[in-house]
Amino acid sequence: MSVRYGVRGAHAPAAGRGWSMTESDSRDRRALLEREAELAAVDDALAALTGAGGPSHGGLLAIAGPAGLGKTTLLKEVRARAAARRCTVLSARGGEQEQQVAFHVARQLLQPRLAGGTDAEVRETLGSWYGIVGPALGLCTAEGPPPDPQGLRDGLDWVLTHLAVHLAPAVLVLDDAHWADPQSLSWLAAFAPRADELDLLIVVAYRPDELPAGADAFRGLPGRAGHRPIGLEPLTEAAIGRLVRQTLGEHADEAFCRESWAVTSGNPFEAVELTAKVHDRGLPPDATSAPLLRDLAAAVKGTGLIARLERLGPATVRLAWAAAVLGTEIQPALAATVAGLGREAAADCADRLREARILTGSRTLEFVHPLIATAVYRAIPDAVRVALHGQAAWAVVDAGLGPGAAARHLLETHPEGDPAVVHQLRAAAGEMLRAGAPEAARSHLARALREPPPANQRAAVLYELGCCSQLLEPSTTVNHLRAALEEPIDDPELRDDIHFRLSQSLAHSDRLSEAAEVVGHAARTATSARTRLRMQSEQFMWDAFRADEPDSPSRSRRLTRLADRLTGRDLTERYIIGLRAWDATLRGEHTSTVLRHAGRALEGGLPWAVDGRGFEVPVLVAMTYMYSDRPDRAEELFATGIADFERQGWRGAHLSFGYLLLGYVRYRGGRLAEAEELARDGLRLAERVGRGTPVQWYSVAVLIEILLARGRVDEATALAAEYAFREPFPAAVTFPDAQAVHGELLLARGLHREAAAVLSSVGRRLDPRGMRNPAWCPWQLDLALAEAHDAPLRARETALDAVTRARQFGADSAIGHALRVAAEVVDDNDEALKLLAEAVDRLSGSPSAYQLACALVAHGTALRRAGAGTAAAAELDRGLTAARRCGADGLADRALAEIAALVPRPAAPAAASGAGRPVG
Repeated sequence: MSVRYGVRGAHAPAAGRGWSMTESDSRDRRALLEREAELAAVDDALAALTGAGGPSHGGLLAIAGPAGLGKTTLLKEVRARAAARRCTVLSARGGEQEQQVAFHVARQLLQPRLAGGTDAEVRETLGSWYGIVGPALGLCTAEGPPPDPQGLRDGLDWVLTHLAVHLAPAVLVLDDAHWADPQSLSWLAAFAPRADELDLLIVVAYRPDELPAGADAFRGLPGRAGHRPIGLEPLTEAAIGRLVRQTLGEHADEAFCRESWAVTSGNPFEAVELTAKVHDRGLPPDATSAPLLRDLAAAVKGTGLIARLERLGPATVRLAWAAAVLGTEIQPALAATVAGLGREAAADCADRLREARILTGSRTLEFVHPLIATAVYRAIPDAVRVALHGQAAWAVVDAGLGPGAAARHLLETHPEGDPAVVHQLRAAAGEMLRAGAPEAARSHLARALREPPPANQRAAVLYELGCCSQLLEPSTTVNHLRAALEEPIDDPELRDDIHFRLSQSLAHSDRLSEAAEVVGHAARTATSARTRLRMQSEQFMWDAFRADEPDSPSRSRRLTRLADRLTGRDLTERYIIGLRAWDATLRGEHTSTVLRHAGRALEGGLPWAVDGRGFEVPVLVAMTYMYSDRPDRAEELFATGIADFERQGWRGAHLSFGYLLLGYVRYRGGRLAEAEELARDGLRLAERVGRGTPVQWYSVAVLIEILLARGRVDEATALAAEYAFREPFPAAVTFPDAQAVHGELLLARGLHREAAAVLSSVGRRLDPRGMRNPAWCPWQLDLALAEAHDAPLRARETALDAVTRARQFGADSAIGHALRVAAEVVDDNDEALKLLAEAVDRLSGSPSAYQLACALVAHGTALRRAGAGTAAAAELDRGLTAARRCGADGLADRALAEIAALVPRPAAPAAASGAGRPVG
């Protein structure tokens, strides 16, 4: 069931002695003394937002200042002025006690605008984002695998953008940002720069000394106040004097006003409260009362406030304590339960707290100011505070608010070995994980582990803790899961899940040999045939990615025997068959064999986004089609997979792999501009995952290859330097092979000896493993070009061996590429022309438009050198057209240079009489 989050007002009117609603409003206006510059900035921003005097645009206003200087009152005025200009206002406020409630602020901002309609209407509004952002915003329960944090953040971006567009002009107001939950705060800090592109003004207020490091961007974002927030200053003596006289009368004398300013240090909140106390006591505002002001001011905050609270009686103190523990939007009945008071007694206590200007509100209670709430909370004796949080947790559960609402209280209690506490924390962690907040889930489970859980649940809690950490810290996940395996486990399914998750975490930490060993050991000890088969499939997959696999040919033979007798009746069998197709690709078996096994793997379905399964095998099957000259089928599979990732909210490493490998497919098909755009999208997503991760290695390798094909060697070199794309290379096999791409880059830079050394190392690594397909890794072709300068005979041998391997695989693109390179390193021009003619013929029937363009230019160049000008011109013209169509600018320039060389130079002018003749 959804929980409605109301929007807090800044100061609800006090319902007690001495102040009417009108007086409360005027008190807010008095607190805005000496805020003309700030209000002018607000008016300028609202004018720009509403298009007054020019085109409309949004932005950011950040307001910073210590407690009590009037940030909340200023934001109340912002909301009023925005409403007066017919702006839509989205409002939220961070709470000191709600910082551990994930997406608390996001819910305040967005849920009221979405939760008013039926579920069908909300689904229609959110579209494909419904299942991703709905659980985080309390609009629906989560179904299916949880989104990754980046996917959820993208979804929240979409929701806020959608609201900003449809409700424009809009003003988003966030008060007490320093107390906002980390998930909401990091999202808003990342979104804020986009406000300039929308009719959205974001106004944020915070205490600068308490702003978390994760939200430090608010200090430096460009906004209407420049690159720094607007800093609020204390009021001057003159302003405090005006405030005192407006409240107590113009007869307040100078000495009284001066002392009021001195004891409050110009703090508007303290000054307003001080004048209220003077008013309540009926003190004359003159020099005779001035000596009393310091004691009255002390009662506004700290120990003075607590002493004043204690004078209201024990029951009232308990209700104030209960309210401080509950935080914001306090339900009176819930506060009464936590305080241990009956309804009537609690109502009387609430009245006394309102009269004392400690609490305000009726339907829901609020502290008059966060300073008061903080002082009351910190004054609760430690043991009592812990007990109150425990009472609050179960009161929240009994009220039906769910484990998530109870968990923040349970986090503040002492461990007592209570299984019910463990149950609530695990349930809350599940809610947080499904809502896309693994950090919050991790804190709940870590606390559950300290309770501690019963011995028969400890392994399950460690497993759940590992699952929460997997996207954040794979190495930490490994520790949790290894610890789980050391606990007694009665449930074999749980043990299997731990093994699978542990192998994934090890692999994602670039520890592939350990990943393979984990599932290999589980396969050897499995008691179920289906479990053993699944473990074997995982081991085959991680071994296939290992660059240091000790006996790859043996593994390949075992995989072949197993896959050939499987029918593909379930996902595990289809995974094994898919791995067989990939292994056949690497080993260079004929494309007919590769495509037969790939088709078998796909017959029963091979989903990309299944919780508990990796996406690696579906990706490998798609790549087999690309290498086998079926890029159309590969594109279909990638389009389906990317749609699956986006539907599940997996927008981190998963989506990055999808985009960059789709870019690689387009690169192989010669659509270089599209390929570059997709590869850059993949790299941008990989940046969000983190530097040094496998997805970044893939992204940089693919983009370097594309840039080299486009003739932008300097840019490729700079990219490699920026990302430290050099040795040591990852332990995982990548495609394209990272070390081979490094050698190709060295070759493009003219560093032939260095390139030859790197590429020879690639061969020594791949050949013993049986990875002999030049369609997958053309290291031999680049090595031949590097060797041609110093060892032409060896270069010829290397290139012709690559031709043989390409013919064995049977893909026209691979054969044509190998023939073209072989032609460049053979000495005999007739032989080169023959090789190039076949290369053009092969590539004309392949989908590799870029390789065809290369072969046409090379063939035209060879024909020109052979003196066949007409034929050369025709080939070069075709090559130029193909290069331009592909976006291969460097190749197009080379074709133009060769065409220019075909044009005969004009004859030299006739020599003058006698000129140039021998003298004699």
